[in-house]
Amino acid sequence: MKSAARLAIAALTLATGAPLPAQISAPLSRSAAIDALPPGDLEEAISLLRENYLTPAALDEQELKRATLQGLLDRLGTGATLVAPGTTASPVPSPLRTAVLGDTIGYLRLGALSDEHLPQLDAALADFTRRALPSLILDLRATPAGTDYERAAEICRRFTPKGRVLFTVRKPRAQEERLLTSRDEPKYAGLLVVLIDADSAGSAEVIAAVLRGQARAMVIGQPTRGEAVEYADLPLPSGKILRTAVAEVVLPEGAPVFPGGLVPDLRVEVPQEKTDAVLAAGLEQPVAALISEKERPRMNEAALVAGVNPELDALEAAQREKAAKAPAPARDLVLQRAVDFITTLRFLDAQPAAAAAKEK
Repeated sequence: MKSAARLAIAALTLATGAPLPAQISAPLSRSAAIDALPPGDLEEAISLLRENYLTPAALDEQELKRATLQGLLDRLGTGATLVAPGTTASPVPSPLRTAVLGDTIGYLRLGALSDEHLPQLDAALADFTRRALPSLILDLRATPAGTDYERAAEICRRFTPKGRVLFTVRKPRAQEERLLTSRDEPKYAGLLVVLIDADSAGSAEVIAAVLRGQARAMVIGQPTRGEAVEYADLPLPSGKILRTAVAEVVLPEGAPVFPGGLVPDLRVEVPQEKTDAVLAAGLEQPVAALISEKERPRMNEAALVAGVNPELDALEAAQREKAAKAPAPARDLVLQRAVDFITTLRFLDAQPAAAAAKEK
């Protein structure tokens, strides 16, 4: 399946005009230049700055401590941040949605990770299996950021073979870890495509990473935030909070998700505000409406008899709509690419069988 998947990605890349990956050389960054300094140069550089910089007050002990903390937070990225007291995130409601696209593709928008969604998830997977749908799109873009890795494991168990190691939550300092495994046979075993975006974080990116490694899922969208960790809130004397990563999610194959995030197999660049708009639209209208274009009217015998031109009428209507500045209908480009990928893959997989049938 992997070779066919690569061909499908290449076909989609050429069809959509997206640039092929290329190595682009970039100038050496300040952080890279500092990383290249040996320890002696680091100490000497700070000493020389304190002795020669034109504003000595900018390099007193207090400023050096501020610079040290600022530099650490910049380097640690999603691993540590300063937050105001009382900013603990409350659960974000996000419903689970299901649909069938084109009679052959199941669509499952996971929404929030909650106990009430698990029975709904199981019912949807049972329905997809009963219909013998060969493909399933699991949409994680509406799954709020969080670190509920127990529930994340429950989601993964619905798609992974029994007895697999899903991931480990490890605390290096305490030398303790939680090993999460799959316990049952998967509830769905067809072709799996997972959708992610730049807001996917924590549990969502872990689910995507595990399903790619253990269920051979194809991941489509944008790189995730790289927050596959557990955080601890440590109080400071002023009342502010230092939020820092204290445990990391480790995948069986060792591929890191923190801090760089999960890079999709097929990257589709979409502004986050457009993703938010289509996800909101998906709660108000059928999911299929976000990927299907309205068929263009064409000339036919009835139109000729009536002396009308449907193509011209449609063009004039489109021009009037544009002049009225009517908002364009929401289109989910990432979901469309997932459907295109599945369609292309099924076509490529069918070619050997078709050739064999011709030979007979």
